[in-house]
Amino acid sequence: MSQPRAIVAGATYLLTRRALRRHLLFRPDAAITQLIIYALAVSARRYGIRLHALCAMSTHLHIVVTDVEGVLPRFLQLFHRLVALGTKVLRTWEGPVWGHEATSVVRLLTRAAVVEKISYSLANPVEAGLVRRAKEWPGAKVLVNEIGRGELRARRPDVYFASSNPAWPEHAAIAISLPPDVADGDADAFRRDVAAELERKEAEARAAVHRNGRGFLGPERACTVSPDARATSLEAPRGLNPTFAVGRGYSDARRTAVAAVRAFRAAYRDALQQWRAGLRSVVFPAETWWMRVFHGVAVNDDALVS
Repeated sequence: MSQPRAIVAGATYLLTRRALRRHLLFRPDAAITQLIIYALAVSARRYGIRLHALCAMSTHLHIVVTDVEGVLPRFLQLFHRLVALGTKVLRTWEGPVWGHEATSVVRLLTRAAVVEKISYSLANPVEAGLVRRAKEWPGAKVLVNEIGRGELRARRPDVYFASSNPAWPEHAAIAISLPPDVADGDADAFRRDVAAELERKEAEARAAVHRNGRGFLGPERACTVSPDARATSLEAPRGLNPTFAVGRGYSDARRTAVAAVRAFRAAYRDALQQWRAGLRSVVFPAETWWMRVFHGVAVNDDALVS
């Protein structure tokens, strides 16, 4: 059984989901890029999600968002469904598109964590030995200088999305917003911090590629690999699946976050045990989502959005 997760209105997250068995299903050709951006834009608009960063790799997606209304599971359900159904048509793919692992959802608790995870996401194509610089990646992505002043736009894909359905407009767009803790007056400094961290990660990645005697695939070849193929690079065994990040050097914030996660889980399990025993009046901790939405349990914060 997975650990209970608090869903917090206004929280910022790094979201990661992988294709089945590392198949190159999201190869960055024009059709899949259009599908991902369109699906993201319509899903985010429906659920009030704000986008800060995106990097669509051939085998997985990285997105940094803020869940304004506390409905992240609804957004993920719709976005992943649209991407999967569109991909199945584009790739004439039978069977699941997404891997069996749950979506990685990492709450970013400090400005430093947001800077690190945005730069980590954007540096992925360089670390994978695909392009020498993040801006060269041909797939769906956000550029650093677009944060807080750009947008992603896409025309409705020719597959899956019926033009007669008003839920699927002919064009969809999503603004690339500043994270909530970054004021407009701090926008330039924030972008400089992300750019500096990205440059550091790119340099480390290029050095690692050269050290291992490899070259870069290049953007043109990345767009022409077979989507039926699978990534062949070595992948480290999966370790712990983190629920939050605080950034380097924030030991006090880490201790506070660990205590909060443990307190939420303990309170949730205690309430769940009582509920299973038949006590329907039990109150679950604030930021409970699944039990509140699907079973109507009482929570400490009645103002949560369902």
